[in-house]
Amino acid sequence: MPSVATRAGDVSYSVNGTGSPIFLLHANLHSSQDFASIIPELSLHYQTFAIDFPWHGASTGTSDIQPTAPHLADALEDLVIALDLPPAVFIGNSVGGFSAARLAITHPEKVKGLVLINNGGFIPWSFALKAVARPLSIPWINRLVMPSLVWKYMLPQTDLDKSIAEQVSARAKTIEGSKVAAGIWSSFPSPEHDLRSRSEELKAPTLLVWGKRDPVAPLSAGIATQKCIKGSRLEVLDTGHVVFASRPEEFLELVEPFVKECFKTG
Repeated sequence: MPSVATRAGDVSYSVNGTGSPIFLLHANLHSSQDFASIIPELSLHYQTFAIDFPWHGASTGTSDIQPTAPHLADALEDLVIALDLPPAVFIGNSVGGFSAARLAITHPEKVKGLVLINNGGFIPWSFALKAVARPLSIPWINRLVMPSLVWKYMLPQTDLDKSIAEQVSARAKTIEGSKVAAGIWSSFPSPEHDLRSRSEELKAPTLLVWGKRDPVAPLSAGIATQKCIKGSRLEVLDTGHVVFASRPEEFLELVEPFVKECFKTG
């Protein structure tokens, strides 16, 4: 896989198809393999870039910084600037969605549209939410909780879902994996992860696709996000956190017309 050096480490990515660019951005402890069921269809019409964030998949993270959601967003910015492609559509799940949304704010000229899936960055972190995040920010507790939590938020419906849950759960059991997951969880309540005050700067067309059975990013978070991002549209599917792996056909039925419209404008 080709790779690009970024502030947070090397970012490896795979490229499929030709045409206007689409970036596929995964969740915490996940990898670009999550998108295996939708890449073939998308790459019939577009050039798809499926990336592994630093500390994930085939990518390596910088050893002298802690993995955080803002650092992943930094890596995405550096990657997109280095590749110097025409404006792209970004499909981001969870922390990948946060990274895509921040890019649309900091580098709007690089973004044609956003598809955000069970993402963070646009909800208030109450005392109760912080109380949930705090233990998951401690590596040894994360290592105890995350392996089973993965299955609860994935709610596998397909063979790919099951494979994803197995791989992520196995990594969550490792010392290295628990440090990565804990670092990213620790950053969720931070001001750097809160994009609400800058949501007016987000001008790219935005489609929210939410799995309503996700206990980590519940539908209430999707509704709050839709209210925060002016002009965005919210679509809800009967899945857990990784919507496109659970219901790829339904996901593509929503996303493909939106992507086509994004590339038609401007």
